[in-house]
Amino acid sequence: MKNFSTVGARLLALALLSGSTAASAQTPQSSQAACAFRPNAPDQHVVTRGDTLWDISGTFLEKPWCWPQVWGMNRDEIANPHWIYPGQIVYFDRAAGRLRLANQVGAGNDGSGQGTFKLSPQLRTEGLGKDAVKSIPAGAIEPFLTQPLIIEADELKNAPRIIATAENHVFIGKDDKAYVRGNLNGATSFQVFRPGKPLLDPVTKKTVGTEAFYLGTLKLQREAAPGSDVHTFIVASAKEEMGVGDQLMQMPPTPMQNYVPHPPEAKVDARVLAIYNGVTHAGQNQVVSINRGKLDGLDIGAVLQLYHKGQTVRDPGASRGWHNLGNPQVKLPDEEVGSLFIFRVFKHISYGLIMQVTEPVVVGDVAKTPE
Repeated sequence: MKNFSTVGARLLALALLSGSTAASAQTPQSSQAACAFRPNAPDQHVVTRGDTLWDISGTFLEKPWCWPQVWGMNRDEIANPHWIYPGQIVYFDRAAGRLRLANQVGAGNDGSGQGTFKLSPQLRTEGLGKDAVKSIPAGAIEPFLTQPLIIEADELKNAPRIIATAENHVFIGKDDKAYVRGNLNGATSFQVFRPGKPLLDPVTKKTVGTEAFYLGTLKLQREAAPGSDVHTFIVASAKEEMGVGDQLMQMPPTPMQNYVPHPPEAKVDARVLAIYNGVTHAGQNQVVSINRGKLDGLDIGAVLQLYHKGQTVRDPGASRGWHNLGNPQVKLPDEEVGSLFIFRVFKHISYGLIMQVTEPVVVGDVAKTPE
């Protein structure tokens, strides 16, 4: 159960509370067909601490990301999810082709040993969220929610920047002083970034952005005096050493931590731009960036299929007239290797978490709308 990552947990009790049916999901027939149950799907699963909804759904479904459909939920219900908890039971209603949530309240008398299931429309509110089944494992994506930053065009062109340090230190760390020049727009807490290498589109070979390196945070100690635009800051936290020339961005709001998987609204055909930390291959639970974003139809929770792009090879038989195909250059089919869950979206670039990968992912691999 731990070899899958997950998505969006909070929705299960709500399906029962609202009395949703297969019709309420309003799911196209083709999507229903894509959300097939595994031939060896169990009758039930007891939710345990450490489970994720992707884990649980992967026990029952061929494609774990399409779990909202087999819970019979519509978009309004998905937008207002509730939590499920360890100890609750997910069981497979084979007659209805649906998953349901229940509590086991006693042992049965039929000799099956399966016990009695009681559907629970009441929502658990005590300690809401404390013990709940989580979305994607927090440790896998939390640093990417607010720290690594995609810079598109000239977004940091006019950002405040460190122009000097106390006692002219080359680098500064926690509790050190920094002098910053620029418009703070009333903010007092900032993150510090250093622009990194350009991100090149694997198809066009053009620069589409830059991934900045997160260095730490600064807290305003004293705003610039009248007639000056130099502010005094103290380093509140330091992940890496920072110094003159590094740039500031206002601390973002705490991001929403619940994610609901769904296919993109529009057809997406993307390529892997980069693998974080500069490695050449990425595996399960690693983060990559792709060359499509919100202006291309992606949003948080979108799921894409990952493929190794098929090579173009020469068919020696074609040049001799075999098969009457003529062109000796042939592109091999793209080979599916896993899925990608989008959790942070910029204008033309997005971060995705690799899920269920069967082979390492490399820059240039294809990420597109599930078929």
